[in-house]
Amino acid sequence: MPREAPKSSALSVDPVDKHLGWINDINETQKVDVQFPIIADEDRKVSTLYEFIHPNASATATVRSLVIIGPDKLVKLIITYPASTGRNFNEVIRVLDSLQLTANHSVATPADWKEGEDVIVVPSISTEDAQKKFPKGVKVIKPYLRYTPQPNK
Repeated sequence: MPREAPKSSALSVDPVDKHLGWINDINETQKVDVQFPIIADEDRKVSTLYEFIHPNASATATVRSLVIIGPDKLVKLIITYPASTGRNFNEVIRVLDSLQLTANHSVATPADWKEGEDVIVVPSISTEDAQKKFPKGVKVIKPYLRYTPQPNK
């Protein structure tokens, strides 16, 4: 099943004219083409309301929070990075892949899981039921820790 394309937007405490320069810099230095909308929050009302500014940041620091909202309109993930820590888009994609997989199957993903790797059968399913539900096999490590190949592959 192909991954549903995520819809991205950004919230920035800079004015719109700064966004244009920022987009050009990102496109040039990162060899990408930023195509998502950037919302200007110059007065920082939204950023402050949702606590998107890292607590130890200076008054002029940028918004460093990532929020993933599911199709059900519920928040699935919030990460706030300090300005001194780089962000990794590969990790964001990994989280999206995990959220979409686990929303549709009775599995969980281990730390550092990548698309196509084995997943964990959730503890609420008995081993007997798991063996029926996952015809590719179930590897039992402990009664509560069972792996199966990724079900949607």
